Amino acid sequence: MAVAGIIAEYHPFHRGHAWQISEIRSHLGSDTSVIAAMSGNFVQRGEFAVFSKHARAEMALRGGADLVLELCAPWSSATAERFAQGGVALLAATGVVTHLAFGCESGELAPLAQTAKTLDDERFPELLRSYLADGMSFAAARQAAVEHLAGDAAQCLTSPNNALAVEYLRALKTSAPSIQPLALPRIGAAHDSAELGQYPSASAIRRVLLEGGDWQNLVSEETAAIMLRELSAGRAPVTMKNCERAVLAHLRRMSEEDFLPYDGGGEGLHRRFHAAAHHACGIDELLETAKTKRYPMARLRRMLLHSYLGILPAAQGELPPYLRILGANARGRALLRQMKKSATLPIITKPAQAREMDERVQSCFLREAACTDLYALAMPSLALAKADSEFSHAAVMTELDKERSSR
Repeated sequence: MAVAGIIAEYHPFHRGHAWQISEIRSHLGSDTSVIAAMSGNFVQRGEFAVFSKHARAEMALRGGADLVLELCAPWSSATAERFAQGGVALLAATGVVTHLAFGCESGELAPLAQTAKTLDDERFPELLRSYLADGMSFAAARQAAVEHLAGDAAQCLTSPNNALAVEYLRALKTSAPSIQPLALPRIGAAHDSAELGQYPSASAIRRVLLEGGDWQNLVSEETAAIMLRELSAGRAPVTMKNCERAVLAHLRRMSEEDFLPYDGGGEGLHRRFHAAAHHACGIDELLETAKTKRYPMARLRRMLLHSYLGILPAAQGELPPYLRILGANARGRALLRQMKKSATLPIITKPAQAREMDERVQSCFLREAACTDLYALAMPSLALAKADSEFSHAAVMTELDKERSSR
């Protein structure tokens, strides 16, 4: 029996995700189990997830996933390369995943594989440096270098899901060569598109929600019910704007040298960021002040987030040290029993278990718990912002969805 892994933010879970899971079972068989490696409370764009990781895990289970693993902050809020490495490492460590499924604009594996191979070509780093020296942004320099070596295949880097798919393939080659890739065509609105239709982007849903618009017809009934519950309880929507003064206060206490570890490229961005933090009166103003042609906004948002959380993004070669279970249905619990024999990383189903594990696991888990405490302060209701909430949330357990089991 096939076990498909997917890596996603689920920010929030929408119809496109459910369609993808349905397509996985269409390709691999109706009895295929699906494991989702899902971003925790912070996402790859350098933002707070609008709904908590436990709420989104429940949405994923109701939408067709069987088991949900947490991709914690150093990987979930890192670059596409590190995000992919962390997600693939989690899925590989389960010992049960046979396929990695991902949506992409092309829906074709060949150009993605060619581009992934080119990025690992020994000639690529020197070409990249030469284009960067000409003043190009990293994204433009990377595409130019790949185009020089691989021609038209480089065009896939212009589309965000294709670019992420390329990083998945690179990560598979490095750490999970036995897992087979399954490329699925992305349907509906483009990534970050404001278009609303049957399959709107997660960004569009987020925008409508935060603007107070009619979002309920943009998601499934089950997802809408969970979202309404979280909104009514004051647990959502969570945004960095909700704790803007706290963010600015923290950044203004940082020296220029304090920003240096979060620079990433050692290109002097920490100086711009320090100056912006001490003059801007809001998060948006800070980002606009620090922005240049060379630094894309996503990189700046990630630097802002990491500086506030006090964490460094995952380094090259650094991989998650544990498998944190955020949720499972009946089929997922059967997978979990298999994983207890096959997994190559310790499994955490109850937070207290982390305290009994080795030093690296404890250090990573406690760092995540500290980030969760800051996440809670960005919830609409401050009454929910008590510390140590990470240790009071057990995994979400549901029964096998009746509707899905009949498909």
